[in-house]
Amino acid sequence: MSAESARIILVDDHPLVRDGLRARLDSVPHLRVIGEAGNAKEALALAADESNPPDLALMDVGMAGMSGIELAALFHERFPGIRVLMLSMHDNVEYVKQAVRAGAGGYVLKDSPAAEIIQAIDAVLAGKTFFSAGLAARMIQAQSLQTPRERLTPRELEILDALAEGLSSKQIAQQHGLSVRTVETHRLNLKRKLDIDGQAELIKYAVEHRRT
Repeated sequence: MSAESARIILVDDHPLVRDGLRARLDSVPHLRVIGEAGNAKEALALAADESNPPDLALMDVGMAGMSGIELAALFHERFPGIRVLMLSMHDNVEYVKQAVRAGAGGYVLKDSPAAEIIQAIDAVLAGKTFFSAGLAARMIQAQSLQTPRERLTPRELEILDALAEGLSSKQIAQQHGLSVRTVETHRLNLKRKLDIDGQAELIKYAVEHRRT
């Protein structure tokens, strides 16, 4: 991150929860809450604001209408440059696994101390994963049973298959109705998740692991 404060949006359908989060985060010099949303439509509008784009969305799992996990998947597809940190009252590993598959970078419980929530935000902003202490050990065990490919989101798998076909970022963008910048961000995320350094290595991996 740059020296500027990281821009955060709060996504929760309970105003009191948002008020509490804002009060916690307003005291942190390197974080700045730039908007609040009570539903998916409002959150997507905040994400699409190019004049003041958020760096991270702190997002509730259980919301009326579209769930936070479904919304996280939409964010990952449309705005992959925006990190997503799930906030939930549910200490449930299956929810956490669904959130990770949707593209979330972390999952923290609502009753966590403020210091842990801030630690989670900082970790996810840095491109790392973060889970609340009670969930971390179980998630490490679950992830150890997965292949790197199984950790990819559906959109990332589509991009990987397109790379295996030899398509450029521009062609992939046209094929899937995305911007070239969005495709490039997905490619960066693929390299990070697969622990691959260069573009040639990524394409080689895509060809070798192409879905049949």
